[in-house]
Amino acid sequence: MAGNAHRPGATRRGGSKKGATVGSGGQRRRGLEGRGPTPKAEDRVNHKAHKQSKRDDKRQTSAPGRRPTRRPKGSSEIVAGRNPVVEALRAHVPASTLYVASRIDSDDRVREAITLATQRGIPTLETPRGELDRLTDGATHQGLAVQVPPYEYVDCRDLHDPDLPGVPLVVALDGITDPRNLGAVIRSVAAFGGHGVVVPERRSVGMTASAWKTSAGAAARVPVAQATNLTRALEDFRKAGFFVVGLDMDGDVSLPGLALADEPLVVVVGSEGKGLSRLVRETCDQIVSIPMAGEMESLNAGIAAGVTLYEIARSRAQR
Repeated sequence: MAGNAHRPGATRRGGSKKGATVGSGGQRRRGLEGRGPTPKAEDRVNHKAHKQSKRDDKRQTSAPGRRPTRRPKGSSEIVAGRNPVVEALRAHVPASTLYVASRIDSDDRVREAITLATQRGIPTLETPRGELDRLTDGATHQGLAVQVPPYEYVDCRDLHDPDLPGVPLVVALDGITDPRNLGAVIRSVAAFGGHGVVVPERRSVGMTASAWKTSAGAAARVPVAQATNLTRALEDFRKAGFFVVGLDMDGDVSLPGLALADEPLVVVVGSEGKGLSRLVRETCDQIVSIPMAGEMESLNAGIAAGVTLYEIARSRAQR
């Protein structure tokens, strides 16, 4: 059409043509070559894992001589529902955020939760109900939820410390899966002068909000260590000068006759159903039974630990 040649872009400049450039020198082939394995998240400068790693390194170097704490692989825990949230806040369960649904029908529990969170400096976020449904994975949250960060476990070797006050006393749990039992054990350890609790990393209970609540605040004072291999951890305690005693109904001695009470001790408590596992039992220096009247064959793990710790504390006080 006449005059179109004067329009911008109507003609090609430089006589270039569309299509592949002849004689590209293998540029396209090199562009298809791999660039090697993807770097780890910790090695990518702009990744949040890299920044977290830097913060962890800085925290460790700022406290020389102290072993770094270990975090579990799991994510944060969400406690949902008005009563559970209020109970968790009353028990001083560590919390990072309180979520309150938008346009919630407020009652005494909601007001108390907000008041407790404000007093403890816990951020309170007004959250759409759809987002709260997602955060709680569809649980019945009643417009209220609180986020509990992962528990910071200590290293088992921290419980070997000879400078701990009194005669060392540690409780190890073998196959315990109920968090309320863990909380009860922690409470008994605090009550009878114990120094810590050891739990296996796999197939075992961990420090959840329920364990915190059952401990009645004792979890803030009693350290909990997580062992990759419980049998190996018990062997390490033995090398550090501890005697390892296991609780079982078919014990070598009865609890009142425990002659090792004055020595550094690790008391191993098994599950109510299966008891001590074979390898753990073989690692123990002595198997102790709790005398019981009637037809009862076993005790709840938390109760068994409490009875044993009381007897050890009584025996130590008399000698």
